[in-house]
Amino acid sequence: MKNTAIILVLFTTLLLILTSLFVSVNLGFDWVFYTATIGQVVWFVTVYKVLTDHYSTNKKFNDWYEDRPLHESDKF
Repeated sequence: MKNTAIILVLFTTLLLILTSLFVSVNLGFDWVFYTATIGQVVWFVTVYKVLTDHYSTNKKFNDWYEDRPLHESDKF
């Protein structure tokens, strides 16, 4: 994933957490409405960016975890 996608994910998460905080402290309806609306738009943009990211890897399912490679005796 590219840096822009990660930044968008973090921004969306913070924006939607901010919306829930606004609701919990009974802030005005306009603040809650606008942050929720902007959060949903940013969420759709984030999903689009992540799904259309041109990410490729050479890893296969048989590679398992890089920090603990499987030995021949551990394979199924």
